[in-house]
Amino acid sequence: MTSCLLSLLFLAFLVSFIKATAVPAGCKIRITNKGLEMLKFETQKFVEEEISNISMPEMQGKEGRFQYTITDVRITELNLTHADLRFVPEVGLLFDVQNSSITLSFHRRILYWFFFDTGNIDASADGVNINTILNLIRDDEGRLKINNITCDAKINRMRAKFSGTLGRVYDFLASFLTTGMRFLLNQKICPALDHAALVHVNSMLETIPVKTEVDNYIGIDYSLIDDPVVTSRSLDMNFRGMFFDLGNPNDTLANHAIDPVISNYDRMVYFALSEFFFDSGMFAYYRAEIFQMHIINEKVTMPKDMEMLLRTTYFGSIMMLNPALVDAPLSLQLAVNSPPKTTIKTSGATVVMTAIVKVMLLPPGQPPVQFKIYSNQSALESLALIPLQSPLKTMLQMSVVPLINNWTKRGVQIPLADGMDFIEEVVEYHNGFIVIGANLHFSKGLREMITGGESNPPPHTHIHTHTNHYLVNSMLWSI
Repeated sequence: MTSCLLSLLFLAFLVSFIKATAVPAGCKIRITNKGLEMLKFETQKFVEEEISNISMPEMQGKEGRFQYTITDVRITELNLTHADLRFVPEVGLLFDVQNSSITLSFHRRILYWFFFDTGNIDASADGVNINTILNLIRDDEGRLKINNITCDAKINRMRAKFSGTLGRVYDFLASFLTTGMRFLLNQKICPALDHAALVHVNSMLETIPVKTEVDNYIGIDYSLIDDPVVTSRSLDMNFRGMFFDLGNPNDTLANHAIDPVISNYDRMVYFALSEFFFDSGMFAYYRAEIFQMHIINEKVTMPKDMEMLLRTTYFGSIMMLNPALVDAPLSLQLAVNSPPKTTIKTSGATVVMTAIVKVMLLPPGQPPVQFKIYSNQSALESLALIPLQSPLKTMLQMSVVPLINNWTKRGVQIPLADGMDFIEEVVEYHNGFIVIGANLHFSKGLREMITGGESNPPPHTHIHTHTNHYLVNSMLWSI
């Protein structure tokens, strides 16, 4: 009894430890039943094409006085009118076809006694039932993959109609031939669908980026951190969602952010981003030493409003003492000196950063004149610096915000197959994360998405401020 109790306590401790040490997701994607409903149409077309391309072998045989050869078997029409695509909890996806029909044509050569006849046979199959279950997992590289497929196909009935000179004479052969043809077709459907899923669809899934470059400085890791979670209402995928410095990919930010929670099912797809997603991007750019600049208004165009601010606010007293400095060139050196920090709340999102700014006048032939703000005398003298805080913040907003936006405005690729785009987006702010709900639009058919992925890598599908939100651009900046 004591041993059993200790085992249970150890098991409970082990489960708690695993949960406590689990890596939170930087981003999550949920595909709902509504998204699956749109995907059903593309899946149905794909399955119809795969079955239509089934290659049937030549049939030869003898029945009484008849010797026959059947060739050029072609599926001319496939009517999957009663098709369904739905989630299978804890497994993956089910594609189910019930009571559908197939039309075929094939060529006959028949010898009966001394009579030789050729012609076409039209056959129709009714009661076509196909039940296919796809098991979805995370592979060793952190990519979504179809692990195996369970398939059951059955054709209940098939009828054939002969044409040609002796068509009616051969009608009694119809039952014999269609029985053989139905048997062969039953044996062909599942291998065709197995190959389509395990080879073609997995090839498309392999085009979805796991680790990819964002630009010349940073990359992003979209590897799955665990197997997808499948319920009767959705497919949920948890991604690492971490940016990294291409020059030092092992120097990454630890994820201590809140794990995003997606609670809605109203739209086709949901995309959740934690504070870590944004912080890791800022950290990677900071480590790549991108957040710094040096502007000299004679060599590089300095915004007129910034130049006016510097001349009137900071150098006004200096210029009054020495009017010769009025037309001297300005130098602005700026460097963010710590990784920016993102805070997301229900009221919105902010990015807080600190930066070192050095502003100087560069009179020709003279030493640079540097503006300094300090007071080590008394609290009263420090109060005199307060009026300068507002113009200082304005100057930083004019310089730092454009600097960071310049690197984040490109957007970032999201882990969806090429040809699937977000439309009708809605953004919700939560404490610690953002959830984007959207509907899906297919700019390509599933067949085109698969064949394109097998030959060429897809162009980036990005998150931007308009479509596929890249929300750093629309955040509030706090300096």
